[in-house]
Amino acid sequence: MARLKEKYKADIMPSMMKKFGYKSVMQIPKLEKVVINVGCGEARDNTKVIDAIISDLGIITGQKAITCNAKKSVANFKLREGMRIGVKVTLRSKNMYEFVDRLFNVALPRVRDFRGINGNSFDGRGNYNMGIKEQLIFPEIEYDKIDAIRGMDIAFITTANTDEEAQELLTLLGAPFNK
Repeated sequence: MARLKEKYKADIMPSMMKKFGYKSVMQIPKLEKVVINVGCGEARDNTKVIDAIISDLGIITGQKAITCNAKKSVANFKLREGMRIGVKVTLRSKNMYEFVDRLFNVALPRVRDFRGINGNSFDGRGNYNMGIKEQLIFPEIEYDKIDAIRGMDIAFITTANTDEEAQELLTLLGAPFNK
């Protein structure tokens, strides 16, 4: 964590000020939070699935996950209002920088045929979203101890105003965007 925070102050801030011509240090965009979300449709049949996902996310992030409940009843999906259908974790400050460092430098390079992450997944307001197909890319997860392979959505929320600023920030933090 300290390594990424020091890198932000020493390398990223001067580089961003020079490239975008900010007048003040406070204008430089920074990573505000990272949200990891796992949606699970099979949880309506088996409630133990949510507990397994909570433990997996706890191991990966080092923080306890919370459950997300259905807001509406949908008959076609056999879903009732209030049923537990997902799990999410919001990371900030120290835990966030540790997770981002491990994601970019350890987990993503373990993906088979990895050529970089897609640079088109920005939302127009400086936030980036990506999906991971399996939780096994994290070295903390042991293959023998999981019940099923599940994916997750990861959202990087920044204080940047444009996608270009956010992409530059994430690139300087170590995000391996494909060329």
